[in-house]
Amino acid sequence: MNIKVECHEANHICDKNQYKEATFWEKVKLNFHLIYCRACRKYSARNNKLTKAIKNPKVQTVSMSEKEAMKRRLEEQLSN
Repeated sequence: MNIKVECHEANHICDKNQYKEATFWEKVKLNFHLIYCRACRKYSARNNKLTKAIKNPKVQTVSMSEKEAMKRRLEEQLSN
């Protein structure tokens, strides 16, 4: 059993882990790799941030009246 993985494999495991598809052994390998690889730690941190953003979006929508007002202003600007 080889615990060392290359960066491309670590990134693949990180992606699988993001979707809860990584096995326990893959997670062990990934965590071991992250101890000594700064680039993969950054990749993993970005992946985690992306996962959190997708799970808990803070999206604010514009009301229909605001959309209509923006559309009128845009049409006015284009006609000038």
